[in-house]
Amino acid sequence: MGQQKIAIIGGGAAGFFAALSAKEHWPTAQVCIFEKSNKLLSKVKISGGGRCNVTHATPDVAELSKAYPRGGAQLRKAFYQFSARDTIAWFEHRGVPLKTYADGCIFPLANDSQVIIDCFLKNCTQLGIEIKMQQNITQILPTAHQVILTINEQEQHFDQVIICTGGQPKMSGLSWLESMGISVVDPKPSLFTFNMPKNPICELMGIVVKEATVKIEGTKLSGQGPLLITHWGMSGPAVLLLSAWGARLLADKNYHFQILVNWLNGQKEEELRATLTLTNTIQGAKKLSNWNPTSLSNRLWLHLLQRAELSPELRWSELGKKSMNKLINTLLNDRFEVQGKTTFKEEFVTAGGVSLTEVDFQTMKSKKYPQISFAGELLDIDGITGGYNFQAAWTTGFIAGKHALFHPKSS
Repeated sequence: MGQQKIAIIGGGAAGFFAALSAKEHWPTAQVCIFEKSNKLLSKVKISGGGRCNVTHATPDVAELSKAYPRGGAQLRKAFYQFSARDTIAWFEHRGVPLKTYADGCIFPLANDSQVIIDCFLKNCTQLGIEIKMQQNITQILPTAHQVILTINEQEQHFDQVIICTGGQPKMSGLSWLESMGISVVDPKPSLFTFNMPKNPICELMGIVVKEATVKIEGTKLSGQGPLLITHWGMSGPAVLLLSAWGARLLADKNYHFQILVNWLNGQKEEELRATLTLTNTIQGAKKLSNWNPTSLSNRLWLHLLQRAELSPELRWSELGKKSMNKLINTLLNDRFEVQGKTTFKEEFVTAGGVSLTEVDFQTMKSKKYPQISFAGELLDIDGITGGYNFQAAWTTGFIAGKHALFHPKSS
């Protein structure tokens, strides 16, 4: 029997991690990464504004798995094999120090995604992993014990193939898997911002509200966190959270829906009414425009007065019950129409891909074809923003590589 061969399809985050794991666990095997394009690790390069948010500071596995709208239950088991803590140790052991920020996001200390790319390439060279680009794979044919790949019109035989081709924006990008009898879930965008064409709120672009709550009207879905007003609508963690958890629902609505914004961090009506009543009493002589009792910026405060149809020249003592109710409703329950979405930066994430019922998460092997494994965003797994999607890529890639040549005997 000759040298065993492992093929990795896809030169992205999961592909490189799977290759490195495979070679470290099976040092005598020949490991090769096949990339269709002429670029490697392109998403790693641009992620986090070019800084690469490698993971999130969540050492507790159960807590970590809650950050995944799809795939959390399966990842919870997988994280026991390779967790966020393991990711930190993996990079630091290979000379890439990391830094944890106040929001829990973890970046390279160098604040440059290139150090992650360099780390992967250097380790591939040291371990003798081959990297081949512009490799067009037109057929994957599993046999009894091997897989035949047709690469650039040439047939090659492998003992294990790990498929890491990334998230696909359309079902057509998954049809080749369906033709093999592998069930796939229709992909839908996740992590997107909300478009509000011609809404006057867009004139305040650049304003950040430190803590806001955004809800999809008529549902139980809500997102909490910083809210950014942009020239096309709304973004920031509160909106991105909502887009991730509501990915399928919002796709069904064709991205036309209503949101309700609580500008004051989920503050309750009684509390706000008490604050405004006190303002009414103590600062009664001041104009609404000159006394802002909230933590919001004055520009946003003036805009919200306008939305509540209140004159900024009105004095606090002149604010009647009806006007106060209008102001409270605007601050706590501001309604906006969303018409469309925009991809968050250049980071597209999809809900959908290879159905999780197809995969044994102990090994990442296909239940139909044990000589084929899956890792990364090709799976129907997606996380919220903050390093979680990379963590899923590292974990699934690590496990796929670790178990690449392990074939449990059939019972």
